[in-house]
Amino acid sequence: MNLWPLRTRTSPKVPETVKQDRLELLQEIKKAHLDWVTAQKHFDFVLEKEQIDYAVYALEAAEKRYEMLLRQAKRLGVTSEVFTKRAKEVSGP
Repeated sequence: MNLWPLRTRTSPKVPETVKQDRLELLQEIKKAHLDWVTAQKHFDFVLEKEQIDYAVYALEAAEKRYEMLLRQAKRLGVTSEVFTKRAKEVSGP
């Protein structure tokens, strides 16, 4: 007589909508990183005071957005091989 049924551990299935949300978050992170790099390059070429002010504002906004999206991905446990490899390259051996 089996009083306690044998339970097998199975990974919970992730609904398609969650997978789609995670994919969209990764795409937003990639776009935010591109925007941040673009803002950095723009900052390197500005000359006038008004341009400098705008470039600093745009750079800070892009950086904050990128950081916010990375924190959100970390909180949700979203990972990507591309980002993992890049993080290892930056941090070194």
